[in-house]
Amino acid sequence: MAIDAATVRKVAHLARIKTPEDRLEPLAQELNGILAWIEQLDQVDVEGVEPMTSNVAQPLRLRDDVITDGDKRDAVLSNAPKSADGFFVVPKVVD
Repeated sequence: MAIDAATVRKVAHLARIKTPEDRLEPLAQELNGILAWIEQLDQVDVEGVEPMTSNVAQPLRLRDDVITDGDKRDAVLSNAPKSADGFFVVPKVVD
């Protein structure tokens, strides 16, 4: 996939990035170089390689899955600016 100056202009507009006209062509060349590098990564054989999130193997720390009654309505509503009958009171936003 080749990126031209018109595509860079469109993406810059969508991203709300002000880009001078004289920088569009160099940016297109840089993006094409990045895409070529990514295409090279597609050629790497990763068969049998496990996905990893870090170069150091660490087990995930999991908490116990304990069921609680969850009866904390009054504590939660104490943080609300307004409440009524056990519910949050918010301004009307839809007519």
